[in-house]
Amino acid sequence: MAESTIQQHPLAGWDKPELDLSGADWHSSSRGLGDVQIAFVEGFIAMRNSGRPESPSLIFTPAEWGAFVSGARDGEFDLT
Repeated sequence: MAESTIQQHPLAGWDKPELDLSGADWHSSSRGLGDVQIAFVEGFIAMRNSGRPESPSLIFTPAEWGAFVSGARDGEFDLT
């Protein structure tokens, strides 16, 4: 089998550190029914799929998280 010639490059503007999430204190929705968990780690917000916690987490800056939460509250992401 031939080796891949594709090289992975960091995303332009990616200025987020590699965070150690192994000891993160993950939180679910207030009812505990959500599929998403968040953790506050080293000044960043990590979000993961609670059904697949081994999957990669999304990392947000506080400004990005604020914009996401505001958009969600305003219905920006409603699919119905």
